[in-house]
Amino acid sequence: MPRIVGVDIPNDKPVWIALRYIYGVGPHIAEQVLKEANIEPHTKAKDLTEDELSRLADLIQRNYQVEGELRRMVQSNITRLRDIACYRGLRHRRGLPVRGQRTRTNARTRKGPKKTVAGKKGVKEMHRG
Repeated sequence: MPRIVGVDIPNDKPVWIALRYIYGVGPHIAEQVLKEANIEPHTKAKDLTEDELSRLADLIQRNYQVEGELRRMVQSNITRLRDIACYRGLRHRRGLPVRGQRTRTNARTRKGPKKTVAGKKGVKEMHRG
């Protein structure tokens, strides 16, 4: 497996898809990097030469924030929002959706599994007696 910026990219995939396994590299950046490095996008990752690999790694490291550096930056941004206690920071702190999504239903990814709350007793049971 070729290793770029500390990440093993899959052998059997085309380079333009394999590059996306690096955190912070999506379709657009992968395409730009390959064009700049003058590498055919549909080449399999295992067929890349050492020279091509070093060019790719150098370009990505020089021009983009990826992997650990990007993760630290995102985490520090979230921490800053929490510290200044803005609305978005409070939503992060409470583990709720940050970008205006509804929470009455459908917020399970952020809220976690359902916590069942005991309901009221039925009306019929209250009027007996």
